Amino acid sequence: MQVTETLNEGLKRKLSVTISAADLNARLDTKLEELKGQANIKGFRPGKVPTAHMKKVYGRSAMSEVMTDAINETVASALDTRKERAAAQPKVDLPQDQAVINDVLDGKTDLAFEVEYEVLPPVTLMDTAGVKITKPVIEVTDAEVDVEVNRVFAQNRGYTDKGDGAVVENGDRLGLSFVGKIDGVPFDGGTSEHAHLTVGSGEFIPGFEEQLVGQKKGETKTIKVTFPSDYQNADLAGKEATFDVTILHADGPNAGELDDEFAKKLGLEDVAALRKIIREQMESALASMGRQHMKRQVLDALDDGHKFDVPAQLVEAEFATIWQRVEHEVQSHGRSFEDEGTTEEAAREQYRRIAERRVRLGLVVAEIGNTKEVQVSDEEHQQALIAEVRRFPGQEQQVYDYYRKNPQALASLRAPIFENKVVDLIIDTGAITEKKMTREELAKLIQADEDEVPEEHHH
Repeated sequence: MQVTETLNEGLKRKLSVTISAADLNARLDTKLEELKGQANIKGFRPGKVPTAHMKKVYGRSAMSEVMTDAINETVASALDTRKERAAAQPKVDLPQDQAVINDVLDGKTDLAFEVEYEVLPPVTLMDTAGVKITKPVIEVTDAEVDVEVNRVFAQNRGYTDKGDGAVVENGDRLGLSFVGKIDGVPFDGGTSEHAHLTVGSGEFIPGFEEQLVGQKKGETKTIKVTFPSDYQNADLAGKEATFDVTILHADGPNAGELDDEFAKKLGLEDVAALRKIIREQMESALASMGRQHMKRQVLDALDDGHKFDVPAQLVEAEFATIWQRVEHEVQSHGRSFEDEGTTEEAAREQYRRIAERRVRLGLVVAEIGNTKEVQVSDEEHQQALIAEVRRFPGQEQQVYDYYRKNPQALASLRAPIFENKVVDLIIDTGAITEKKMTREELAKLIQADEDEVPEEHHH
């Protein structure tokens, strides 16, 4: 085998490779020997077919298999000798001329071909000790626990339909249909055939629920509201709207007290135990929101601390995945880039930068993980699979089978666990400043993070 480098530019490499006819023929003989035992040719006993006859019958098809194997082995060993790791499957360019290929298949000429690939760049790691990280600290107040306890109470106390003469009171659970309009024109997402609402829970925008009190079942009323100025949908924020609301049914809460008896019905000792469990759940949800924000700071620090060129092939593949989702979003919501205050070109540019960031961070995280010998245990992998399967109630078996049959998909479940372990290592050695904030402030920070760079798991 002869290997000559014909291009070495940045991460791009091109090699010219020749495998001699003698080498291919030797490989072919070995292959034909293997086939001899299995060959079933009229007039010959199994295993007794002369090699010349085998060549006549199987020569070309066996040689094309031999050629494929020889190419793969040669490329792998050339990269090995050069101590290079290809970023993706190297691209092999075989001669275009069919006559040349036929001569190679007949064992008459050497096989000469080109190989193109990009190498994975060497990653020089920044010092990850002492990365500055702000840790959100959020107190769960007694008042917040009260609200949640009352919600659990309301949900589990049960409701009874108040019948046809029902009049809406605070605390009722309603079925309602509505059409929302701005300047008399219905707006996107403002219509529902049958929504549920507990009056006084604050689930709907301010002023909506209060105006339903006193309305009768079957009656349609128009109520006026103003969307909050920080409403998540910027198109509606701060706007005045009307809703034509019809009450479909009103269910009143059953009698009962929020006491130890009620807690026992839920399988708990007393109200204090219920409060404790609810507080713990709220604290755990806030802790995982806080960790999400800390993880983002770690990834930003890693992005800042590592500047190197990344393989274009990997960026292209990552960009294609992102862009497919973006286009799906745009089409399924019937929105244009202009509606979002951007252009397709600017959006492509932005997502290409995100793709490049993800690829670079993927390489950095892998390098840190390898250096620190981060392992994902089979048990953790199994737990990730179970969690994934649980996300699809009713389709558990299909999802499980899909992962069992697709080793690549199964392997992809390891990536987020691996990444989280690397992030945890960096947080553990980080310079952490605690910062008190409210749940709303933290939610806003996370939203701002997402708006800037929507992070998914790097694979």
